[in-house]
Amino acid sequence: MLNIALFGPPGAGKGTQSEFLIKKYKLFYISTGDLLRKEIANKTKLGQEAQSIIASGGLVSDEIIVQIIEKTITDNPDSNGFLFDGFPRTYIQAYILEGLMLKLNTSLNCLISLNVSNEVSVERLLNRGKTSGRNDDNETVIRNRLTEYNNKTLPVLQFYKDKGVYFEVNGVDTIENVNIQITDIINNELSKKLLNIVLFGYPGSGRGSQGKALAKAYGLEYVATGEMLEQEIKANTEIGKRITELYENGQLVPDEIVVQLIEKKLQNSKDIKGFIFKGFPRTLVQSYILDGLLKKHGSSIAKIIEIEVPTLELIKRLDERSKTNNCMPYDTSTAKIVQRLQEHESKTVPVIEKYNQLHGVSKIDGMGTFDEVYQKISFEIENGFKNLR
Repeated sequence: MLNIALFGPPGAGKGTQSEFLIKKYKLFYISTGDLLRKEIANKTKLGQEAQSIIASGGLVSDEIIVQIIEKTITDNPDSNGFLFDGFPRTYIQAYILEGLMLKLNTSLNCLISLNVSNEVSVERLLNRGKTSGRNDDNETVIRNRLTEYNNKTLPVLQFYKDKGVYFEVNGVDTIENVNIQITDIINNELSKKLLNIVLFGYPGSGRGSQGKALAKAYGLEYVATGEMLEQEIKANTEIGKRITELYENGQLVPDEIVVQLIEKKLQNSKDIKGFIFKGFPRTLVQSYILDGLLKKHGSSIAKIIEIEVPTLELIKRLDERSKTNNCMPYDTSTAKIVQRLQEHESKTVPVIEKYNQLHGVSKIDGMGTFDEVYQKISFEIENGFKNLR
């Protein structure tokens, strides 16, 4: 997900540049001004409250802004990202935006400031007032708005400078040159993003073999919790000894151990394009853990893919696998196979549903040859890379 805040005083050209960014990066546009004018036109309660404030050149209260923006964001969960025009305007609103982004399990990629002097802003807005018909495009109101901007909005810059996502653009330059400056900033930030993929599917759907092949082809780090646990056991590490003891006592490995191993993997993986997770998260709790781990490392989930295979085909595949060297502990009898499938349905399907509501899940038909399924998944991953760039 690509999230951008476009910053600048009234008349800086945020609206013009926003049109360009929305088309190029397929973003959902959030302009507090437009949203408020819509509320006013519809004569809603929020619109009536905002009307008198806007007419006098003041800033609308955070309570009104938050209600409108939060509704807009939650109504568009499948968006490729959001472009914020005119928000945040205050230091407090910067924290509000942080909270809204966290709710979406994402963050603001960059805040781009269009730098324009007060006199240029006044001149541009007075010219706009000749054709716009807006009663707030007069010099008195304009200068009030600029005073509000300088007193309340400029401190927001330091907030984003501290986060390392603040960038300046010469807003007095031509529209084309400003476009180029903004594109360079965004593309540079996108080049730092990792393509993190979660690969879901019932046991027997082919996640493991597909995940390994895809990781190799796209330069991704393959993360399979089962294999990581086995590696610790073989290396006879302290964690491995503990895992062995748990296995011998018929106990499940707690999330505490799994988290340590995944975090170590995230820290030690260098010069990769992202991660592909197989077998994690399996529960809702683990989904929040993964979201938190990626967030801690400045990343997030970019693509979620589920391989769909009919139940009878799954049972057939697992039964056939039980007769090979790749047999898993739950393959040894039909009863165990059914139990494992039921466990996936009760614990992991809710995780997929959660992610589908937040980000959207790409469903892949798992029937066919290995290469046929691989091609289908590759197509989704290619689209993932395109969205990042």
